Amino acid sequence: MREFFKSTRFKVLVAFIAFLLGMMIYAVTKGGYAVSGASIVNTITKPIRYISGGIASRIELASDKLTNADSYYEENQRLRSEVNELKAQLSDYEDLKEEVEELRKFVVIKEEHPDYVYTAPAQVLGYTANDPFKSFTIDKGSENDIEPYLPVATAEGIIGITVEVSEHTSLVRTILSPDLSIAAVCAETNADYGIIEGAVLAAEKNCTKLTHLDLDNQLKVGSLMITSGTSGLFPRDYPIGTVQSVGLESSGLSACAEIEPCADISRLSSVVVITDFTGKKEAENEDKTEP
Repeated sequence: MREFFKSTRFKVLVAFIAFLLGMMIYAVTKGGYAVSGASIVNTITKPIRYISGGIASRIELASDKLTNADSYYEENQRLRSEVNELKAQLSDYEDLKEEVEELRKFVVIKEEHPDYVYTAPAQVLGYTANDPFKSFTIDKGSENDIEPYLPVATAEGIIGITVEVSEHTSLVRTILSPDLSIAAVCAETNADYGIIEGAVLAAEKNCTKLTHLDLDNQLKVGSLMITSGTSGLFPRDYPIGTVQSVGLESSGLSACAEIEPCADISRLSSVVVITDFTGKKEAENEDKTEP
């Protein structure tokens, strides 16, 4: 018996009884009423029951996942498919919206120049690799009445000329190129004539250059340059770009200006080719219809 009182079991039992007595005394002093043994046991075991309940819920959830794994996988795949389909529809909608906007702009062009003959909007297939002057290929060619050296434009203005034409495609040289010259005039002053010719340094900034400009010109930043129509390659009064800066040529004998094209040539998606702006084709068509 003496050994029992000295044993660890006895000490644990005494500690447990002391704990229970302490709980009872605490409950009486704080609440003013007696606490039953069942309440004490419930109070003591509440944390254990909370933990065991959480463990049971997790086990049930894991069991459900294992049991219904196939149905969950199929549902997940179905939802993924629906999301991808909705994304595709949204992409198609955005493309259609952009196409409609482009067509609306080209309708405005035709209304402004009813005597010009345009192709249907041509899609830009891609830019020429390693060309600093941004030449590009379009999906229209000789089957669409396109020939070399026809003006190419967007809703904003002139951006180049066709140079190589096959049956279904055409290569376009842009106004950033030094191999293309356009006679230009200031729209505001109807004077200040010059020649639009590309330059390497200007092309790096997606700009072109206006040369052979009089020293006493009235150009200022923001002035709009349009085609003068004197070369015969481009229609008259078509927007080209706006003046970004005015300076002197290295010779000092004439002035020059840096011109930002009306359209962002580095980000074109569609263009039109002006197949006739002199009225010749309309006259030819009328002759063909006469008896």
